[in-house]
Amino acid sequence: MKHQRYNNKVEFVKEPVEFNKYTEREFLQYCLGATMYMPGTKDIAPAILSNKWPELTSMVMCFEDAIDEKDLPQAEKNVKKFLDTLNEALEQEKITNNDLPLLIVRVRNVEQFKRFTNSLTKEQISLLTAFNFPKFTSDNANDYLSHLRELNYKHDEILYGMPILESKAIAFTETRIHELLSVRNVMKAYRDLILNIRVGATDFSSYFGVRRNMDYTIYDILMVRDCLSDILNLLGRGEEDYIISAPVWEFFSTDKNMKFKEDIDLDIHDSLLRREPIANPAVDGLLREIILDKANGFVGKTIIHPSHIKYVNALQAVTKEEYEDAVQILETEGGVVKSATANKMNEINPHRSWAQKIFYKAKAYGVIERGADYIKLFSQD
Repeated sequence: MKHQRYNNKVEFVKEPVEFNKYTEREFLQYCLGATMYMPGTKDIAPAILSNKWPELTSMVMCFEDAIDEKDLPQAEKNVKKFLDTLNEALEQEKITNNDLPLLIVRVRNVEQFKRFTNSLTKEQISLLTAFNFPKFTSDNANDYLSHLRELNYKHDEILYGMPILESKAIAFTETRIHELLSVRNVMKAYRDLILNIRVGATDFSSYFGVRRNMDYTIYDILMVRDCLSDILNLLGRGEEDYIISAPVWEFFSTDKNMKFKEDIDLDIHDSLLRREPIANPAVDGLLREIILDKANGFVGKTIIHPSHIKYVNALQAVTKEEYEDAVQILETEGGVVKSATANKMNEINPHRSWAQKIFYKAKAYGVIERGADYIKLFSQD
């Protein structure tokens, strides 16, 4: 699996590298990118086997919000059939493991997680990278993660957890900090099993009866912004330093003939933040939110439509200037040095954490010459 592989017309300063579920976690946690969620009842085998979405690198089959509870047995049966179909195709050498996106299952609750996984064969388990844990709280965290640990031992496989923080206890001010600290305390003992953390901004919004439209980003919704800020503050720093994925953008456009504005600024970020039109309101809104996701430290994004994949993953790429700054910082012991472009000072110790993240993102998504190349990355067929 490799990011930006659908686009062979862009010349990278540094190409993205390949990865799979067995890639070391320290790097793999940066590689999820645009993670597409779809109902567990959907027959997606034909799309995967035909490489319908060459840009797809991580995918979630959902047993929770995406389906009705009465359809759960059908969804479980469908996912098992899907895994069997992939294993058969692998055995017949119709596909290779590198052709498969990272496969993730979003379970419904702890009980369903245990029951479903205990019914899986080793062959089915081997294709899975991780499990999403919805409504992840201090009350159920240990139950989820201890069973995940047991699965790793039982099958001698690498299986990660991806907690989803979306509970009322985190949404509401009076309980948020205590709950986040409690969740963090439980996760500490399972750090090696946690690939990344997801956030449920749609659930947070629902508790307050609000919903953003195309003209706003999630950061314009004050109550949700506060939730996201505290999650990043307590879980994305220092020795914790979990990789946290940005919340879903709910709007999409499927216009395959869409053209992008050519005469934009050298830096697409400036054009979007000044609200200069790039494509259409749905795409411009998505791009604007991704820029703010990145600025706030999120890596990757939950998506619900394949048209979003290329935008999210393209904007994860690193510019040459960013990459050179990061390498300079990582290769210098301390102090302050002038950047290679001579337009800024790089403070070695304060910027080291930033530089490490840029280095890993460069490996995962590639290094492009300049900001204008983002348009080339997501506008190619």
